[in-house]
Amino acid sequence: MAVHDAAWHDRMYNNRALVPDFADHFARWQQASAQARKTLAVQRDLRYGEGPNETLDVFPAARPGAPVVVFIHGGYWRSLDKDDHSFVAPALRALGACVVVVNYALCPGLPGQPVTVPDIALQMTRALAWVWRHIRVHGGDRENISVIGHSAGGHLAAMLLACEWGAVAGDLPADLVRKALSISGLFDLEPIRRTPFVQGDLRLTPGHVRQASPARWAAPAARTLLSVAGADESAEFIRHNHLIRQAWGSDVVKVCEDLPGLNHFSILMELTRPGQRLHALAAQLIAL
Repeated sequence: MAVHDAAWHDRMYNNRALVPDFADHFARWQQASAQARKTLAVQRDLRYGEGPNETLDVFPAARPGAPVVVFIHGGYWRSLDKDDHSFVAPALRALGACVVVVNYALCPGLPGQPVTVPDIALQMTRALAWVWRHIRVHGGDRENISVIGHSAGGHLAAMLLACEWGAVAGDLPADLVRKALSISGLFDLEPIRRTPFVQGDLRLTPGHVRQASPARWAAPAARTLLSVAGADESAEFIRHNHLIRQAWGSDVVKVCEDLPGLNHFSILMELTRPGQRLHALAAQLIAL
């Protein structure tokens, strides 16, 4: 990896600086999310664990035995909330899915209760274990779970795809998560460790980088990852998108695309729009 200074890392990874109207995107997400919770049946703030922010929302399926989609939000592991992302539920539910939108603790945590990126990854294993154990009550098929994540959530989706589920709990199947879609994900945390504007909160160490960089791991067997980024994102986000295919190969990373005309924030709404490539990939994932 080429050596760059701190200012370069901030330029490459500070998406809010790269997209000046980012707040408008957030406002649209929040408005659409409030509308989704108003119009759809939803079970709110179900606890998947006893730790901070270990809650999730379930938008039950229209009929029993539906495929399950678990959505993980972004925010550099340090901001945003599941409540900002309920807007993904209507379109995914229209594809026939039971939709779960998860929360997690945010870095750096509280005094005396720090939160690291590996801690959040472990929270996500608890969330998926909860889904496997309980989703039938909400009309979901626990044998057909897809994970979709945006940005930091895309990183966590890849982590879950490669998880050794037997080490999490003895009742969990080895193939609990066999398919995932990463939207603008990050797969090697070393450059993030060198990025000042987030490192103050993330406090990444070399050990964290080794623990939580999917691109440094062996490719998970018999799994499918669809990986996309916006073609208008920074060169580094586009590099990460292709890095995971280089690391895991095309047998696992069956789709690796830079979607034209989309930046780090505008890309996410495309998930909800029939006729758009990202919506079609979500449908493809659900049908696998």
